[in-house]
Amino acid sequence: MPRWYAARGEAYSPCVLAPSTPGASGVSRRGLLITLAIMVACGLTIWLVAPLHEAAGYTLTGNTEALREQLLDLGAGGVLVLYGVLLAHVVIWYPAEIPTAAAGFVYGFWLALPILMLGWLISALATYAVGHFAGRPLLYRFAGERRFLRAERVIARGGWPILLAARFVPVMPFSLTGFVAGAAGVPLWRFSWTTVIGFLPITAIFALLGSRLQELSLTDPVLYIALAPILLLLAAGHPLAKRMRAHDDEQPDVEEPVPAGDGPISTP
Repeated sequence: MPRWYAARGEAYSPCVLAPSTPGASGVSRRGLLITLAIMVACGLTIWLVAPLHEAAGYTLTGNTEALREQLLDLGAGGVLVLYGVLLAHVVIWYPAEIPTAAAGFVYGFWLALPILMLGWLISALATYAVGHFAGRPLLYRFAGERRFLRAERVIARGGWPILLAARFVPVMPFSLTGFVAGAAGVPLWRFSWTTVIGFLPITAIFALLGSRLQELSLTDPVLYIALAPILLLLAAGHPLAKRMRAHDDEQPDVEEPVPAGDGPISTP
């Protein structure tokens, strides 16, 4: 077992890679194929279903006005399109604030907030599933091996406080956190509640700003009430990320190479 897992064994459920056996590799290949099939199906759905294709395009280009108008025109069906856009974030890392603010504008703060929190939780669980079933070679190729392993070491050592901080302060990409948590075998309940609690503040802030967009002005106190925590989060993000990198550099590297075809995660 790598030392960086063993060191946190008392506070974090340690997970080790299953031995490289034909059976384990077979499971890994099956999981990889299933994951790729789901990703392809989702991509085709977004491409072929016109409202989803348009909404995804508006989000990627930052065309918030067109996205708001589309959701308004679709009525209740706009919620399904919004969820499709949030699910696309699993593999397309656009700024999460774009659909969040648009939803606040269209549905109002109090309705948009639960809609968004459920949608982002579903998206986070999808990233967790990809991390659990896809296999490390695919995740390395998608997120970068060094970046992935560094994030995995940080999460393994830090337990739930790091998971919470990764959502609360923008120190780690939203989807990367899910990939790593799924691959490392973080308990699903722990991953879920830290996602909801940690991502709630930033979601509420941008949903509130979106809901006040038509009447927002430089003299509106809501603008400054919303901007203050954003600035605090951004200010906290840099030193926290620097501290996490420094702490990671002080630790010994992984002693065992990860076999390219190694299989699923198993708990001892």
